Amino acid sequence: MSKFPGKTAPTCTPESIEAVIKAKQFHIFPGTTLTVCLLTLQNGFTVTGESACASPENFNKEEGEHYSYEQAKNKIWMLEGYLLKHLLYTGEATAGIA
Repeated sequence: MSKFPGKTAPTCTPESIEAVIKAKQFHIFPGTTLTVCLLTLQNGFTVTGESACASPENFNKEEGEHYSYEQAKNKIWMLEGYLLKHLLYTGEATAGIA
């Protein structure tokens, strides 16, 4: 259910974004605080997200993975938004699409 009642047109949702993610991988470069997240989407396309902290003393693996995952996931919004707009333009999208 939408947080904004009354919206009936097709839209991207947090659930639809999560649904296009097939796999996720993380890599921390040795000797750095750089964490990279690689998301593979259902169609095989990949997106990445990165995070790093300024002080090695503050590095936390779980936080690095969280922030790099969120950044990669944010890139999917733009891709899925473009796809939805294209489907609306061509008439291929229907109101039943979440």
